[in-house]
Amino acid sequence: MSKKTELQEGLDYYLENGLYVFTERYHLRRGYCCGSRCRHCPYPKEVQAEAIRRRLAGLPPDPAAPRRAGG
Repeated sequence: MSKKTELQEGLDYYLENGLYVFTERYHLRRGYCCGSRCRHCPYPKEVQAEAIRRRLAGLPPDPAAPRRAGG
């Protein structure tokens, strides 16, 4: 998903108790699992588990993404 894409409340996210909850639509448009155990994650459990392993290892959740400086 392009960083210039504007999120639409009700389609991409909703607010619950002051927190943003991203929808399945948002996750699919982003294109990868972030490993944060999101409520509406559409990715298979195996993909989620790998994303969590990558996150805990300090790697970017998307294998195609470059590592952040200092991270």
